[in-house]
Amino acid sequence: MTQVSPPPRQMRKNILVSVAGSAIEWYDFFIYASASALVLNKLFFPSVDSVAGTLLAFSTFAVGFLIRPVGAAVFGHFGDKFGRKPALVTAMMIMGVATTAIGLLPSYATLGVAAPILLVVLRLVQGLALGGQWGGAVLLVTECAPEGKRGFYGSFAQLGVPIALIFSNVMFLILSAALSQNAFLAWGWRIPFLLSILLIAVGLYAQSRASETQATPSEEPARRRAPLLELLRSHPKQILLAAGATVINGGAYYLLTVYILSYATQALGVPRGTILVAVLISAVASGLTIPAAAALSDRVGRRKVFLSGAAGLAVWGFPMFWLVNTGSPVLITVALVIAQVIFSLTYGPCPALFSEMFGASVRYSGVSVGYQIGAVAGGALAPIIATSLFAEFRTANAIALYLALMAAVSFLAVFLVTESVRRKRTVPTPLAAPVD
Repeated sequence: MTQVSPPPRQMRKNILVSVAGSAIEWYDFFIYASASALVLNKLFFPSVDSVAGTLLAFSTFAVGFLIRPVGAAVFGHFGDKFGRKPALVTAMMIMGVATTAIGLLPSYATLGVAAPILLVVLRLVQGLALGGQWGGAVLLVTECAPEGKRGFYGSFAQLGVPIALIFSNVMFLILSAALSQNAFLAWGWRIPFLLSILLIAVGLYAQSRASETQATPSEEPARRRAPLLELLRSHPKQILLAAGATVINGGAYYLLTVYILSYATQALGVPRGTILVAVLISAVASGLTIPAAAALSDRVGRRKVFLSGAAGLAVWGFPMFWLVNTGSPVLITVALVIAQVIFSLTYGPCPALFSEMFGASVRYSGVSVGYQIGAVAGGALAPIIATSLFAEFRTANAIALYLALMAAVSFLAVFLVTESVRRKRTVPTPLAAPVD
């Protein structure tokens, strides 16, 4: 059975759910990342010095990554066995509840040591939900995309990331401008977390409006009873290659959006608003170039686009930090915009690249587990390693070299992937669209 696209109206609904769900999920994740760099070290780890507090805050940030492969395995199993949509909706709901709870969590001054413990627990729940979200959002659009346009349609799931980054930074910019430092620390930082309740509304919309996919009749029932075990048995190489490809995406993005906040404000003395605006502008650039890079991958191949981006990031890390070190708002913005444009070359093609690496009966598990393992290896430790490298060597060149090493890992992984952009494949077929 060959691929059948849903009606245009239903495809638009799937795109809307994929973008909105991904954006709000990542918004929840990013506001925690921004808060880690700006306030959580003061509120939940006040008894240690600023460097140690930042490392501890980034450690709670990393905890959310460590659980993501577990979420990928759990939601991937149910997504392959029972359908993409229920697994995706459940992940959205869990993320919304966990992030709202962080916004209500008392600080160390009120609860003592219980406060950072509860923060870690809620961060684990966040990571569990995000581990299952990405695969569902990606497959919701790539499995229904017209032949020859999987890269472009898959990029809509990726657009949630820059959109989320824009909204999270706008929230912190508005609150920083409207509130005093004391008010921001006392209660203002909680507002972005409490707004994540909107994710529950998106989940309810997705449940009623997005179309579902199911396995093709040719799938063997035994394979679908334990999709995760089948994945590990039949696709170990693809899992490792997908994980390797994700290392640069996770590592580069969190250096460009999370660590850079701490580095610019603490090491360089750049005003918080200046660096937030620079990151915001770079996110807009990323949002514009991700679909372009993905569409290019439909024409020239996933590997060519990705490899050029990985090579570019390996080189650009050094001049990027040299420009940031000037402290000039314009040069900082230029440095981050160029970095995000190059990053889009690796990030845009990933949904289609990963989707084409796995069979339909294990695809949710495959793209999720591979992606999240790579996210742990790259993104989870990037802010911690970067903070430690700068504390040890007192030069950003050490961080640029670290970025280059991550790029080399991903370059090698994708170099070993078989190009499949022109391959016709059997995919799950959409069920009938829900009746309005």
